Amino acid sequence: MHRPALKHLRNADPILARIIALAGPCKMTPDHAQEPYEALVEAVAHQQLTGKAAQTILGRVKALHPHRPFPSPQELAGTPDELLRAAGLSRAKIMAVKDIATKTLSGVVPDTQGLIALEDEAIIERLTSIRGVGRWTVEMLLIFKLGRPDVLPVDDYGVRAGFGAAYRKRGLPKPKLLLQHGERWRPYRSVAAWYMWRAIELHRAGRLRKIFVS
Repeated sequence: MHRPALKHLRNADPILARIIALAGPCKMTPDHAQEPYEALVEAVAHQQLTGKAAQTILGRVKALHPHRPFPSPQELAGTPDELLRAAGLSRAKIMAVKDIATKTLSGVVPDTQGLIALEDEAIIERLTSIRGVGRWTVEMLLIFKLGRPDVLPVDDYGVRAGFGAAYRKRGLPKPKLLLQHGERWRPYRSVAAWYMWRAIELHRAGRLRKIFVS
C-alpha cells in the first residue's frame, strides 16, 4: 500500500531510510468507516485525557442513547448539559461536542464522501471553525480517517520529539524547522510523520543510535 511512499522517502532522506529499515513497513491504514462527526466528538473527548479515561467517558455518553452505537447529531445536540456533565465531560467539552453536532446538522461538518471532495486546507479551514477543534485535531482526521498522504502535523509533540531524536537536534525542534526539513518528504509527509512517531519508540528502546553507525 505504501511502497511508492517508502521508495520516495528512502531516496529523499538517508536518515529516514535507516529509520524505515529499523521500524519496518508502514502499518498506517485509514478508517473510512467512521464518519467525521463521530471522529471529531471522540477527538474532543480525548483532549487532555488518557485513552482509557476518554473511552470510559465516551461509554457513558453512548449509554445515554442505548438504542444506537453512537448518538446521532440530533440526539447529542438535545442531550441536557447536566447529563453530559454527569458522564464526565467538562463544560468546555460539552460546548465543543454540541457545536460539532450542530454544525453537522447545518452541513458545516459533511459526511466522509463530502470531505473526500475537499482539499486538505479547505477541510482544515472548515472544521477549525468548530468550537474546541484545532488544526492538530483536523490533521489527525486527515491522516487516520481520510488517509491523506501529504499531511505533516508540525505541532504534534511526538512528531517533533521523534524528529529531534532521529536528527540529533537539541531540545524540542521548532515547527518551522520540521516544516522546512519536511519539504523533501513531499508528497508523502503523512508516512514520514508516522515514522517520526516510530522514531520515538526506537529512541526509548535504545535502538535509534544504530542509524548513526556507519
